[in-house]
Amino acid sequence: MKPTSFIINDKFVDEDNIVLVDEAHLLWTQGKQSYQGQNQLQDIIKKSRITIAVFDPQQVLRTQQYVEDDDLRKIEENAKNNGNLIELKTQLRMNASQETINWIKTFVYQQEIIPFPENDAKYDLKIFDDPQEMYEQLKIKNQNQESGLSRILATFDWEFKEKKSGTTDLYKVEVDGLSLPWNNQLKSSNKYLSWAERPETINEAGSTYTIQGFDLNYSAVIIGPSVKYRDGKVIYDPDFSANRNAVSNRTLKNGKKQKVYDTLLPNELNVLLTRGINGLYIYAVDDELRIALLSAQGQ
Repeated sequence: MKPTSFIINDKFVDEDNIVLVDEAHLLWTQGKQSYQGQNQLQDIIKKSRITIAVFDPQQVLRTQQYVEDDDLRKIEENAKNNGNLIELKTQLRMNASQETINWIKTFVYQQEIIPFPENDAKYDLKIFDDPQEMYEQLKIKNQNQESGLSRILATFDWEFKEKKSGTTDLYKVEVDGLSLPWNNQLKSSNKYLSWAERPETINEAGSTYTIQGFDLNYSAVIIGPSVKYRDGKVIYDPDFSANRNAVSNRTLKNGKKQKVYDTLLPNELNVLLTRGINGLYIYAVDDELRIALLSAQGQ
């Protein structure tokens, strides 16, 4: 069931439910549409005898999903006090060494660019100086039966809106000679497949909203101008993000409005950079960031 349907359904009032919530970080933490509560996960817990929630704070992407530290701590402490807090430490998606995973996390969250990991023969991590070359190499991987299912992704730094009926203009990711329409705008061969599984989407750029929760064999990520490199530090610039769900104000429990992009924009980048099972290609729009990444690669 959808979370709101479960919460507002009067049939579930006996608290004898066992509920599994996958991707619990996608639940709302404020009222929206037909949901009038303040925290969907807390409301689900109240209506259930047992709640099993898989929650990754580094995959919260929208202000409507933002969890205040105190609320998350209370939920964790409640589970821990009952012996039910389980920390998952191993990332099975990426066929990469721990050094490679640490390199990505250091880049995203510590905002530092360190030298490339050595001797990771299983994972193809590569920085490009030309987005068109990156795209061409990705298409070769996508056609290869062994590597297969490869897609190009981008940070949400280019405008996208839901198209009105009859509109033919496409919203595009355009950078340094490469121009690709944003996801779900081309005529679909099978709308019942996920975005990444449709063959025509090799000609589109995917976002966090179409790739979160899915795996690719290879991913190529265009890091847009909202991610920069200045004075030896990676910085996140909300003025260059088109992701209103990440850069708009969030109203906290105390009624104050607060920007939380410093949490949400790194999470967006984290999701994009961890989709590839066997390889990750990166092109950065910001000149200083691209130079720093190429230098870390040894170029």
